[in-house]
Amino acid sequence: MKRVRINTGNVGLVFKNGNYEKVITSGTHWLGFNKQLATYQLTEKFHAPVASEIILQDKNLANMLDVITVNDNEIVLMFEKGNFKTILEAGQHLYWKGLVERTFTRIDLSKIDITEIEDKNLLSNYNLAKYIKTFEVLEYEKGILLIDDQYEKILNAGIYRFWRNATSLKISKVDMRQLQLEISGQELLTKDKAAIRINFYTQYKVIDLKKAVLNNKDYEKQLYIAMQLKLRSYVGNYTLDELLDQKDDIANAVFENMKNTEETLGIKVLFCGIRDVILTGEMKEIMNQVLIAQKKAQANIITRREETASTRSLLNTAKLMEENEMLFKLKEMEYVEKIAEKIGEITVAGNGGVVKQLKDIFSTNK
Repeated sequence: MKRVRINTGNVGLVFKNGNYEKVITSGTHWLGFNKQLATYQLTEKFHAPVASEIILQDKNLANMLDVITVNDNEIVLMFEKGNFKTILEAGQHLYWKGLVERTFTRIDLSKIDITEIEDKNLLSNYNLAKYIKTFEVLEYEKGILLIDDQYEKILNAGIYRFWRNATSLKISKVDMRQLQLEISGQELLTKDKAAIRINFYTQYKVIDLKKAVLNNKDYEKQLYIAMQLKLRSYVGNYTLDELLDQKDDIANAVFENMKNTEETLGIKVLFCGIRDVILTGEMKEIMNQVLIAQKKAQANIITRREETASTRSLLNTAKLMEENEMLFKLKEMEYVEKIAEKIGEITVAGNGGVVKQLKDIFSTNK
């Protein structure tokens, strides 16, 4: 016989000739020389030295163990004293009872919604993250959730997590802000066959996600083509001069004509506008010549108008001086004063008034 001691916090399994015989707990025990002892710590996971089906036939041992059987498409989260410890995958797992408080949360991975875990920090754990699919929908977005390529629901802004399995999960995200679509450099012909390029833009918002994403392929491209065709149809009805004068009217007409397209694409057009009308090289040169000619004509009209007004003023002045001798004398002295300002020195001698002599000096000899 031999004496063995099992310390507190340990347990021993007794084997005879390699066969399991019994379990012994803390304390002193006597064993025959043909028996062997295997000691285990109660704080550690129990790894059975023989098939668990054999040793678990011992009811005393079975009552001392938590036996966790994990099926395929399952995982079990193990917590020690309320803190997450590890993940148990498919198979059988044995833990000693009594010394350490353990709890186990079983998770069915064949479903997609995560309902077993509420702690978001735990969901971010590295070991658990590989079992989770994570999708983020930003504040200005909405998402369409497709399960196995079938519509499920609309997702608002937030972070969404699902169990990773064979189920196909897809999220199509759509920007819900006011968006702008540019139609740049469209080469068009006006009614009078003038070749021009137009930069056109429209502002819009998505209001029906299901129509925009599920009922239409590339709704933005479809909107682009629709705006392009409507712009062409309107521009072709205007001459170049009409187009330049009525840009806003054309943009408003395109805007009003987008109602059916809005309904089909699930969007709302907010505004349309022509930003630039660009003339081709030859047409630009011709328009510059026309503009120069127009400005010259306007300048000539203004010049003639000013000459006519000046002549009329002189005529009126002459009539007044003819009728009023004093006014004539005053005007005569005004002109003498202007002439005298340009002469350095004037010498007057002899008889006669000063004005008369100045008049004789500046008058033309006949």
